[in-house]
Amino acid sequence: MTITPPALSVFETLESEVRSYCRGWPAVFDRAQGARLTDEDGHTYLDFFAGAGSLNYGHNNPVLKRALIDYIERDGITHGLDMATTAKRAFLETFRHVILRPRDLPYKVMFPGPTGTNAVESALKLARKVKGRESVVSFTNAFHGMSLGSLAVTGNAFKRAGAGIPLVHGTPMPFDNYFDGTVPDFLWFERLLEDQGSGLNKPAAVIVETVQGEGGINVARAEWLRALQELCHRQDMLLIVDDIQMGCGRTGGFFSFEEAGIVPDIVTLSKSISGYGMPMSLCLFKPELDIWEPGEHNGTFRGNNPAFVTAAAALDAYWADGQMEKQTQARGEQVEQALLAICAEEPTAHFRGRGLVWGMEFEDPARASAVCARAFQLGLLLETSGPKSEVVKLLPPLTITTEELDEGLRTLARCVRETA
Repeated sequence: MTITPPALSVFETLESEVRSYCRGWPAVFDRAQGARLTDEDGHTYLDFFAGAGSLNYGHNNPVLKRALIDYIERDGITHGLDMATTAKRAFLETFRHVILRPRDLPYKVMFPGPTGTNAVESALKLARKVKGRESVVSFTNAFHGMSLGSLAVTGNAFKRAGAGIPLVHGTPMPFDNYFDGTVPDFLWFERLLEDQGSGLNKPAAVIVETVQGEGGINVARAEWLRALQELCHRQDMLLIVDDIQMGCGRTGGFFSFEEAGIVPDIVTLSKSISGYGMPMSLCLFKPELDIWEPGEHNGTFRGNNPAFVTAAAALDAYWADGQMEKQTQARGEQVEQALLAICAEEPTAHFRGRGLVWGMEFEDPARASAVCARAFQLGLLLETSGPKSEVVKLLPPLTITTEELDEGLRTLARCVRETA
């Protein structure tokens, strides 16, 4: 299949130059179901991006769609600020029963606003309020969002430059294996904390992704995460895990930190928490941290009740019996074997990942973009990540079939061969 780019006149003449994904995928999409999208000319595409991780259960998942349609047809509340509604109650009860209690997690739940960066902003604000300190430590190649507080703890120079003002009160530290194993974990971080002449203000918190999605699919080892939690406890800092892209089952367990056996003080969720791709985010924190005054942090669209409905339906359908985690691990093994075979034929490529998030890094950064461009021509949606866009990112829906996954992996292998 060869895709002919359509006329995009209104998008090019009226929409801002800031648009990005549509440049790599020059099609006008019209319909979607499961792991596939269809454009207005009838071409179908296999989706290995899943809304940047917002569509873990696929497009227009029929179980979630039925729950949503039923709710709308009975005139259920759509916009609710932070009022108590039946939809919110059902979500909270389901989240407690299906997610929190089985994992013995004590968290309170906050609805900070519709996006991931809203959740991060609330987490940073709460940590500073609790500890009475301003500084927050983040990690090299981190990405936490596009609002100013989130950008201050984001590593990407291009994203940071867009702020237009100094980004303060954030200090970067080396992520796991940043020095290729030549420097002991947290040597620099701990030395700065203990040296009264280091110039590092005592941090209120540390924020970390267990797998850096936008940073290049950099996977933190479980022992590194455990050591980080221990360091935070020892130094009186809160540990924030940003699980916006890697939570909701992307790495296997519902939370990406489960494998490490840690219990962060604060957790942020968004993207696939609504289940259906609708805006929704959560900030979870230990009860003793809940020192907010009523209305101290709010947002007009934090009460997205249709998202509560699909979120509860997703938890009931996919997380009540433990099968989703097993399926994701099996699909992940399928991806790993395919990437092993591809990299055996391509010595300039290396791969890494967990569950159903994988990245293939090329020594020549332009190669990753070429692979993604060829993939689009063949009907496969892929994106790049990493500071130089040097990594091809694989982020298919968790509900993808083994046959669809194999089809996409065969296409990827073809693209790697044809761009050599």
